[in-house]
Amino acid sequence: MNPAAPFAHEALFYLDEEDFLASTATFVVDGLERGEPVLVAVPEPSIVLLRERLGDRADQVHFIDMTEAGRNPGRIIPGVLMAFSASTPQSRVRMVGEPIWPGRSDLEYPACIQHEALVNTAFEGRHGMILCPYNASLLPEHVLDDARRTHPVVIDRAGRAVSESYVEPAALADRYNVELPPPPANAEEHAFSVASLAHMRKVVSAFAHSLRREQVEDLVLAVNELATNSILHASGRGVLRMWREGDTVVCEVSDSGTGLPPSFTGLSGFGIVMVNLLCDLVRTHTSHNGTTVRVYLSR
Repeated sequence: MNPAAPFAHEALFYLDEEDFLASTATFVVDGLERGEPVLVAVPEPSIVLLRERLGDRADQVHFIDMTEAGRNPGRIIPGVLMAFSASTPQSRVRMVGEPIWPGRSDLEYPACIQHEALVNTAFEGRHGMILCPYNASLLPEHVLDDARRTHPVVIDRAGRAVSESYVEPAALADRYNVELPPPPANAEEHAFSVASLAHMRKVVSAFAHSLRREQVEDLVLAVNELATNSILHASGRGVLRMWREGDTVVCEVSDSGTGLPPSFTGLSGFGIVMVNLLCDLVRTHTSHNGTTVRVYLSR
């Protein structure tokens, strides 16, 4: 990596445990020796291994279990990467972030790719380095192909090379603006407008009674933000659908708005950040027929 570059976003294709440890430990130690604050956000088993490899130096590193903090891919940039960068605004930061690991669901995957593409936009012009490990032995080839599209540089055992497959973030947003699975036939449905927002909040609260109290409050706040966005930026009305998938409560807000790709615009300002921070997963689809935002919260 070029330490003089303002920002670097690179993918690391590792084949086994030793491969992961050798590359990430070198990346981390190099940052520490340069006096850079270092964040490592990877699944907990990898944290244990990397702490052992780093020894006493591990105390200088900020570790986060990505399977918890990054359960919702849309939460990673504001809640993990940007939060760490903002905590040391005068310093060039160095971060290891593994947003896609074996076991990520097909439902989560489009949001993961949108996250990786958005990193290039969110950190453009900032001073920092982000290394994203990918388990090349266990992840499907199409995931590695997408990593080449979202990272300007890819590192593997052959060395470090500029990715010839890199795609501009906005173009990738279009590619993963995919249609959502249809709601189940038993989904509860409510039309809403500005006059019925208060009633809609009560409906969501009652439907989500199986969640913990603080989760119910989070879901009501998230859905209210989505509905308010529909009222302000679409036709002034929309449709709320709710259903359960096991222990997960799913709420969907649809309207007639047809803006730019949802992963890069979606809600205005703090709205999209807040919804992603509150929910376990957020999926969005925009077409010529309108926009649908679906949020998930699990007990």
